[in-house]
Amino acid sequence: MKLKSVHRIYHALQYSVTGMKVAFSGHEAFRQELFLTVLAVPLAFYIGESVIELLLLIGSLIIVLVVELLNSAVETTIDRISSDRHPLSGQAKDLGSAAVMIALVWAAITWMGIAVL
Repeated sequence: MKLKSVHRIYHALQYSVTGMKVAFSGHEAFRQELFLTVLAVPLAFYIGESVIELLLLIGSLIIVLVVELLNSAVETTIDRISSDRHPLSGQAKDLGSAAVMIALVWAAITWMGIAVL
C-alpha cells in the first residue's frame, strides 16, 4: 500500500472520530440510541441462538445509529444553509426523521421476532 493511501485512511479515520464526538456531544437522540445499543448488545448475546440471529439483533441497532448519523448530517446542513423557515427545509428534516423511525421500527420488529419466535 502506498504512503498516500495510508495517509488518506488515517485522515478519514480522524474525520470519523470527530464526527462521532460531534454526534455524541451535540445530538441527544444519538446519545440515547447509543446508550440503548450499549445496553442491548449484551442482551443480544443472550437472546440470539445462532450467529445469524446475533447479527440481525446487533445489525438492526447499528442501522439505527447509521440512520441517525445521516439524519443529523441532513439537519446540520439545513441549519447551516439558513435559519429561515422554508417548507423544503422542513420536508428534508421530516424525511430524515421518518428514516430514523423506520429504522427504529425495524429494530423493534427484529428484536421481537427473534425474542418471541
